[in-house]
Amino acid sequence: MEGHAVISADVLASYAADAALEVTGVHGLVGSALHRHEGVKVSREEGRVGVELHVALDWGAGAGAVGAEVQTHVAECLLRMADVRPDSVEVVVDEFAPPAQL
Repeated sequence: MEGHAVISADVLASYAADAALEVTGVHGLVGSALHRHEGVKVSREEGRVGVELHVALDWGAGAGAVGAEVQTHVAECLLRMADVRPDSVEVVVDEFAPPAQL
């Protein structure tokens, strides 16, 4: 049978969101009226896939290290779950969660 299957950007965004939330130091995703999925935007242009995630980190988490881990984990998840290798995974740290009360 000929043809091809395409996984929607909404499904890819769901996978990316779940993967980001699995990373230690990520407190949550930060929503925007511009994104259909809270905190995640998936774009497809000329055969290229890009992912942009807006995250809140736990108080005291290292933004650089956690951001790099989110990039790696999201890319691996999309490859494993959807056979999609994103060309870019951009992580934007929008906020830090307040420190836990003792």
